Amino acid sequence: MNEFCQGDVIRIEGFKKQLFVIISKNAFIRATGIFHICPMLPGIPAGPVHIEVKAKRGEAGTIICEQIKAVDPKARRCSRVDLLAYKDIMNVSDAVQGIFEYD
Repeated sequence: MNEFCQGDVIRIEGFKKQLFVIISKNAFIRATGIFHICPMLPGIPAGPVHIEVKAKRGEAGTIICEQIKAVDPKARRCSRVDLLAYKDIMNVSDAVQGIFEYD
């Protein structure tokens, strides 16, 4: 099985040009075999839950943190194309966590 990790930029079969970023913790991925993703779109301005990133191999875009989806990589045929830097993973994680904090 292809080992996926938090911060991987992936492509999902059936979404031609669309990229996604894995936001689940590695322990969750290992325990369940699934992971949560957010879309990474070009041309979207940054904001509190829209985090602009440039991945290590050059993929760039804005991660839309409020559009969280769960994915089974075996069923959806996912492939890794890039990886975010640690600081970008932390920024995305903070934005996602902020959505669920109590007021």
